[in-house]
Amino acid sequence: MLSPNTQPPAGPGHNRVPDVTIDFWLIKLMAVTMGETAADYLAVNLGLGLTVTSLIMSGVLIVALVLQFAQKRYVPWAYWLAVVLISVVGTLVTDNLVDNFGVRLQTTTIAFSVVLAATFAVWYASERTLSIHTIFTTRRETFYWLAILFTFSLGTAAGDLVAETFDMGYLTSGLLFGGVIALIALAYYLLHLDAILAFWLAYILTRPLGASFGDLLSQPVEYGGLGFGTTFTSLIFLGCIIALVLYMTLKKTADDADEILLESD
Repeated sequence: MLSPNTQPPAGPGHNRVPDVTIDFWLIKLMAVTMGETAADYLAVNLGLGLTVTSLIMSGVLIVALVLQFAQKRYVPWAYWLAVVLISVVGTLVTDNLVDNFGVRLQTTTIAFSVVLAATFAVWYASERTLSIHTIFTTRRETFYWLAILFTFSLGTAAGDLVAETFDMGYLTSGLLFGGVIALIALAYYLLHLDAILAFWLAYILTRPLGASFGDLLSQPVEYGGLGFGTTFTSLIFLGCIIALVLYMTLKKTADDADEILLESD
């Protein structure tokens, strides 16, 4: 869904990020949901606080990104480990700005929108494309991960703004963002909305969608949630992510083997 129908031109190396498939959107939604609940679990339930949690998770993310950049091709476990961790860190960036520095959610939403737009502008000016089908250089991958980080921070700010500041609640907010994503999909399939624009819009909005449902599941009933807690919710989504990554790994191994056989013929 929301992926160009035409094949991208051949590049000088392997693409380092996955194709946009149903599997991609499923695991991405789970990753952002877990990012929301895991950040709350570490900072609140374990009592680490926002500052300590942010420092620890930023360090772990740096290690994960070093592993990802070292692959030089798409490797499911390395890629999705980085996505899960950058989801947690992106959430913590916004939470620190709001809770520790007193920046309003309206301000953080606007600021991250501007920063993300600037990232895309510099990326396009440098590479003349924002396509995720041609991430085969270190510079393009750097732009890619910067954009991913800012989409998570923006999504967190926008999701909290709608759910809390506008007092719409977690369920209503989730349905709202889900409805907007559905409209983007319809615009792509029926009105021929540009594929790259459609992809990045949907990618941004899956963050507040996942965060809204993550909060709905984990937050106490008196705060509008279902009361499952951050520990249980995080573990459930982590288990689903591991299962999907295992499936993707086995599928990619089989696809690579078929490609080798075709080349040998």
